[in-house]
Amino acid sequence: MFVLELSYTAPLEAVDAVLPDHVAWLDELYERGVFLASGRKEPRDGGVIIAVAEDRARIEAIAAGDPFVRAGVCAYRVTEFVATKTAPALAPYRETDA
Repeated sequence: MFVLELSYTAPLEAVDAVLPDHVAWLDELYERGVFLASGRKEPRDGGVIIAVAEDRARIEAIAAGDPFVRAGVCAYRVTEFVATKTAPALAPYRETDA
């Protein structure tokens, strides 16, 4: 499981200009089962995405395809973690210390 933290690197006007493409990109990744939750940070200086993928390289490739990144309006920080305890709805993503 991964936490993707987005930090805006451009004024909000530039971010908002790319927002519709970013939302379409998010929708596609939700449909594919990669993203579990997402939203903007408060104050609005970026966002957070909770994601699942087979490895970090795959998540980094996905993040590189974000229209925000391609437009140069945000940077990503990717944190991988092992979800050993989850809410019942996230039980399929729970990992054991095997």
